Amino acid sequence: MEDNTAISFANVAAQYDHGANVLTDVSFNISNGAFYFLSGASGAGKTTLLRLIYQLHKPSAGQIKLFGQQTADISRDEIAKLRQKMAIVFQEYSLLSHLSVFDNVALPLRVRGVPEGKIKKLVAKVLDWVGLGKYADANPRALSGGQQQRVSVARAIIVQPSILLADEPTGNLDDENASRLMELFIQMNKLFGTTIILATHNKKLMDTYKFPVLHVDNHRVGFVGNTSKPTPTATTTKADAPKVWKGPKPQNYFTELSKQFEDIGNA
Repeated sequence: MEDNTAISFANVAAQYDHGANVLTDVSFNISNGAFYFLSGASGAGKTTLLRLIYQLHKPSAGQIKLFGQQTADISRDEIAKLRQKMAIVFQEYSLLSHLSVFDNVALPLRVRGVPEGKIKKLVAKVLDWVGLGKYADANPRALSGGQQQRVSVARAIIVQPSILLADEPTGNLDDENASRLMELFIQMNKLFGTTIILATHNKKLMDTYKFPVLHVDNHRVGFVGNTSKPTPTATTTKADAPKVWKGPKPQNYFTELSKQFEDIGNA
């Protein structure tokens, strides 16, 4: 029987510099194609959990599996191969200031050897969908924090990862642009089957998009809400719900990317 689990934690603990545990006895399974919000107070361990999944931090106890593969004691080359199936949007953006916005977003495609003609088309599409098409030639340092965050998101989604990890990707965005990014994430999840874990403090966002929640509290992780079948659309019944993006859906971008990705994967 084929394992449908993308991420598996078994009794995982994490600490820094041999200090107190940030996370303790964390066990859960995330299925391929699931979409979860990740919630919890500042300092609760949300970022640590994402770093564990992306193999930027090793657990002090327990076992982590990604795509069915044990990650304990794997080589750097094996970690690199796993990361090629994943993308992460960092809270601090992690953009390269010596590269333009276009070149920051194009970087993961160039690493994979994608032809420049395809890169130009795909980068243009994704920058348009995050609302930054006119900033392609700009230096990231000339952009606002919210704009830099959108560049970081564009760079993450352009390679169609199997797992997308996002650390507060809407934190510096107004409601409409936050909703615009959510539409992108939802389309990735629906059309590509991308497994998404999105850390957020934004209760309005979680109330609007009824995805199940992984909640970090007291060093542990629990589930909140229906974990069997996420709802892929926004609801706006509450008066204070965020303004939902009313523009065209990004299917065209993802259709184009889907056509190109077989070549990207085989490059």
